[in-house]
Amino acid sequence: MALIYVLGALSVLVPIVLIPVLATRFVPAVRQSRAADRLRVAVAGLTDAFGRIGAALVVLLTGCAAVVAVCWPLGEALSRLERSIDHPIFEHVHARRVDVWADINSFYTPLGDRYPLKWVTVVAAIFFAIAWRRRRWWIPLVVMPLQFVVEQYTQQILALTVDRGHPPTDVGTYPSGGCARIMLTFGTIAVLAGLTWNIPRRGRIAMLTAVALLVSMEGYSRIYAEKHWFTDVIGGWIFGPMLLGVLALTVFVAVGRVRPPIRSVTEPAGDLDATEPEAAGREARLHRQRAGN
Repeated sequence: MALIYVLGALSVLVPIVLIPVLATRFVPAVRQSRAADRLRVAVAGLTDAFGRIGAALVVLLTGCAAVVAVCWPLGEALSRLERSIDHPIFEHVHARRVDVWADINSFYTPLGDRYPLKWVTVVAAIFFAIAWRRRRWWIPLVVMPLQFVVEQYTQQILALTVDRGHPPTDVGTYPSGGCARIMLTFGTIAVLAGLTWNIPRRGRIAMLTAVALLVSMEGYSRIYAEKHWFTDVIGGWIFGPMLLGVLALTVFVAVGRVRPPIRSVTEPAGDLDATEPEAAGREARLHRQRAGN
């Protein structure tokens, strides 16, 4: 029985420790990587061709297709672990359920249901539309409902393609929609908050940690409430962040907050390390010319 409570404690401690470490060490490295700069080049080209909104739409559709392409075979692989992992964990939890702890988890887990998150989506859309009234106020009105719809239908595509069934106590299937919905809804709110106010880095990390904590606790509660197989929750923990990344990039493209690439869109793809000195040299020559004038 102690194992159940240890897992509950880990569902709280892991995101609190892991997210700040990833945000301070992993994310800066990714931003400076060649792959990230190639993505900026692609976004710049799409923006020149279709405008910000058109480029954002292309990013959204392409990103959702990429998420499905990754999570579909992942779901098939996790399905093969049902007998060896999901059934033993389910039976372990079922045989050792404590009424008080079950009530607590049953109280928390509806946070990931569609009905309460619909109201969160509506309130957040109106709130940020008012906060953005002096700029593109309609973007939050589109983005908040959009994240809800994108999560629902992308999840349904995966549920139909993987078609792995569900536990005997509920109809939850792969991937865990509760985890993904919380990630998308509150993650999109965090993205809009970061675009609305000048929040310091520590504040942004704290917001992401809070979102990850809600998602992690939701996954644990879905397992304890016997609504999902264990691997369904693992799938939700992967599916949700990937889809949030697509939504966040879509929003950044729409509002013009994607950093310009190191190299020009018209320059041929090559060694980015070699283009950085060239770019620095061009900037230095321009500075000397301006100083001479």
